[in-house]
Amino acid sequence: MHRMLRAGLVAAALALIPAADAVAAPYASRTLAIGTSGSDVKALQRYLDRAGYDTTTDGEFGSGTASSVRSFEADKQRRQDGRATRYEQRLVRALAKGSSSSGGGGASTEATEIPTSTAGDAYVDDSGLAVAPSSAPVEVQQIIAAGNKIARKPYRYGGGHGRWRDSGYDCSGSVSYALHGAALLDAARDSTGFMRWGERGRGQWVSVYANAGHAYMVVAGLRFDTSSRKASGSRWTETMRSSRGYRVRHPEGL
Repeated sequence: MHRMLRAGLVAAALALIPAADAVAAPYASRTLAIGTSGSDVKALQRYLDRAGYDTTTDGEFGSGTASSVRSFEADKQRRQDGRATRYEQRLVRALAKGSSSSGGGGASTEATEIPTSTAGDAYVDDSGLAVAPSSAPVEVQQIIAAGNKIARKPYRYGGGHGRWRDSGYDCSGSVSYALHGAALLDAARDSTGFMRWGERGRGQWVSVYANAGHAYMVVAGLRFDTSSRKASGSRWTETMRSSRGYRVRHPEGL
């Protein structure tokens, strides 16, 4: 009798534990489909609704959410399977933010462009650090690992130029540190120096944008930029910005 009672209590306790899919998951960290649930599903539903696809926000990916995803896929001329890949989730978020920012108000310093770099599918986790895709070349993974070390370091003019390990880093010092982590740079460069560094044009995995006053980098679809610290506290962001007025260069082969 006591065993049966204990077994019943254990079963009741287990029933209160959420399923693995229901735990908090970083947005765009996995493909979402019917049967999945969690905070990332709720975020997707919220973005779909803001973008004009009427969706109930309950954190459960059911037939209604799948229908909204198929409508979005049809509008974007993508395969209509009702499964939200990580890249599609980022597209939905970019569209939602573009829709919400077009209603008026002052101009934003952050552009709402749809991401153009599809290589890798990296993402920013809840702590503000970048997670490298397993398919990325080792140099890209090393750049991301190095960038994570200083992602939350404060901005300091001239930081990272006199020594690699510093108390703070400016824009070009940050980019230099991350590239040095992959042995792609022997000495720190200022933003003007990056205008002539590497190969001309955007790279498949890594692109460095520079002008006379600023430098930032896009790695596996993520922006590494001191300006993003003002919004999130981290140099990593999934939001792109206008590249007008910048020269773009990339490491050879990347």
